[in-house]
Amino acid sequence: MSHKLFLRALERNDLRFVHELNNNQSIMSYWFEEPYESFDELEELYNKHIHDNAERRFVAEDSHGNAIGLVELIEIDYIHRSGEFQIIITPDHQGKGFARSLIQQALHYSFTILNLHKVYLIVAVENVKAIHLYEESGFIEEGHLVQEFFINGKYRDVKRMYILQDSYLAQLDHGVIVKFCVWPVRRQSCLTDRSRVRRP
Repeated sequence: MSHKLFLRALERNDLRFVHELNNNQSIMSYWFEEPYESFDELEELYNKHIHDNAERRFVAEDSHGNAIGLVELIEIDYIHRSGEFQIIITPDHQGKGFARSLIQQALHYSFTILNLHKVYLIVAVENVKAIHLYEESGFIEEGHLVQEFFINGKYRDVKRMYILQDSYLAQLDHGVIVKFCVWPVRRQSCLTDRSRVRRP
């Protein structure tokens, strides 16, 4: 992919962008959350969680500085070294392969910077495209939760998927291409691994 994507820490001036996403019912259904929150509610949540070490929230940007989505690591447990992964791509940027790159960036941050042992996610069983993408990224199904969430008038089954640190690092050792740029301040740092892909 010729597009360069970046992750940077969520800032207060990003809240309008987040508010727009949070008020899109189709987007929020992927996160199994209630849509239509007010901006004041969002700002209050930001103030409450800004110093919460159990969360890492990123804005995904293209090379022109346009916000294209959100990436989050939540429920971070520093004793058991685990965390939950979430991602949203704006409707205008879906279907372009951006999620794959951002997943790899989030995993690299989780395993080589936060030193997490396990990253997991929750995905609706009918979201076949997302499940396939997660499997390609190294996630493995570890459970099927029956009627876990009530979305759009119906209880939904979900899959819980995971990837372990040693599995991810083994992928790096086998030459899988990983390009990543993660920084707390935009353009502060950018790392790229240009290793050649080798299939087992």
